Amino acid sequence: MSHVWGLFSHPHREMQTIKRENETVSHHYTHHVLIMAAIPVICAFIGTTQIGWNFGDGTFVQLSMFTGFYLGVLFYALMLAGVAVMGRVIWWMARNYPQRPSLARCMVFAGYIATPLFLSGLVALYPLVWLCVLVGAAALIYTGYLLYVGVPEFLGINKEEGMSFSSSTLAIGVLVLEVLLALSVILWGYGYHLF
Repeated sequence: MSHVWGLFSHPHREMQTIKRENETVSHHYTHHVLIMAAIPVICAFIGTTQIGWNFGDGTFVQLSMFTGFYLGVLFYALMLAGVAVMGRVIWWMARNYPQRPSLARCMVFAGYIATPLFLSGLVALYPLVWLCVLVGAAALIYTGYLLYVGVPEFLGINKEEGMSFSSSTLAIGVLVLEVLLALSVILWGYGYHLF
């Protein structure tokens, strides 16, 4: 958790610090990913069960506590899986680089660059759809920035190669995010009608 502020205030230095730490995946998940991924889940649970989704036209769709809990658990699992998938994507894409980091380091890196996306979940306390989309887009842009900053540091490659690597990784990451969002919407819609 000590890296959260650094990722926003001085990302270049923070990426160097993260690289030097050699953090294990289990330590990283228990001290960062599991906690950070809980932020959007808890906020969405509170927002959707107490206020309800606001579509901007005066319509509110409120979930029951059971449905909110059920969907929160599924959403949490999807986010944890998304971080693991992106760690594998980064590791796979780095296969041709001489200083290819281990799979564990790639998973740790993926968890840290997802931090803005996790924090953007705070807006789900008042789930106004357009606001959630706007804040989510801003978080995705900053996540892309962290990727551009971190890849050259992390892989030890020049900025030009880092730009190409980061762009490809970001494109795959956006695809993974879209799949996770689609699954969340499907599960939310299914859960809303089921319960």
